[in-house]
Amino acid sequence: MRRLFVSDCEGPISKNDNAFEVTKNFIPQGDKLFTIISKYDDVRADILKIPGYDAGSTLKLIVPFLKAFDVTERDIEKYSSDNLFLITDSKVSLEYIRKTSNAFIVSTSYEQYIKVLCESLDFPFENTYCTNLSIDKYSITDKEKKGLRKIANELSELPQIIIPSKAKSLDDFSKESQNVIKRLDSIFWQEISNSDISRFFSDVIPIGGYQKGEAIKDVARKLNNSINNVIYFGDSITDLEAFNLVKKSGGLTVSFNGNSYAVKNADVAVLSNSNLVIAIINNLFCNYGTKTTIRLLKDWSIKTLNKVDLNDDLLSLFLNKYKEDLPIVKILTSKNTNLLIEESNRFRRSLRGEAIGSLG
Repeated sequence: MRRLFVSDCEGPISKNDNAFEVTKNFIPQGDKLFTIISKYDDVRADILKIPGYDAGSTLKLIVPFLKAFDVTERDIEKYSSDNLFLITDSKVSLEYIRKTSNAFIVSTSYEQYIKVLCESLDFPFENTYCTNLSIDKYSITDKEKKGLRKIANELSELPQIIIPSKAKSLDDFSKESQNVIKRLDSIFWQEISNSDISRFFSDVIPIGGYQKGEAIKDVARKLNNSINNVIYFGDSITDLEAFNLVKKSGGLTVSFNGNSYAVKNADVAVLSNSNLVIAIINNLFCNYGTKTTIRLLKDWSIKTLNKVDLNDDLLSLFLNKYKEDLPIVKILTSKNTNLLIEESNRFRRSLRGEAIGSLG
């Protein structure tokens, strides 16, 4: 039975955070607006663990503001096409992966971006799960538009939320951050949710958190396969449910240039400017399964790669690229996790930029 390759998009395959970039481009001070909502999203999903709230809901919460600034589906698609930045070797890596695995992309990103990405990579869009955004179907009054623009301006001027490293409740936050979180609570769950604009929230279902886990189950069910045959690549807080599901089921989870959320929940941490290493690890998983792949990756070296069963052309391409300095591949342990979080965060920011690299 063929193994199942499942990957997040932004991080393992592309350098973009498309929703952040779209918001920054079309909304005044949109980078600040998106960042504060993203941090708020992390707080609700990871610290407060609000029942029924999924990581990645930023892509829902930001929609009313996109509409208020007259952003259309065509705008998002064109911007995505003009500003697609792939991780080096993404296309050739996916070509090798699809030779041995049933390959799927599960992404929180808007479908307009994923369609553009699939066209660029010759990857079947029908093998993707992403956030449906039909923003053109909504109408908005001038009064609503004016009110949302005013709120957007207010949010962009608020101090950014600082999440303490060991926070477990709101009491662990500074008074300033607590006040910002309370203001965001009021805006989203009272002012907007109690107005007609709340229709944006009910219609947009981001594919993050719980939804990513459900997508993996759907893939396995459709192909009459088992989740212990899944290898999952992710990089952020939206991948935690997928990581937990795959690990619990006996599959393999890999953080690719991940942030702290991804690294501390994965089996393997990878730091690389090319995702050819993804194809190599996937090839090992296809041939050996989870336990043996982990054992082999503990001795990650050219010597190990030369003595195992790998696609000859893929291995040659990989070793010609890296010569003696292989990308960092580490099995996560209680002793090395904190250090790898620091290293991965630094590498992530250097590769994708400080703003995107610092998002949850």
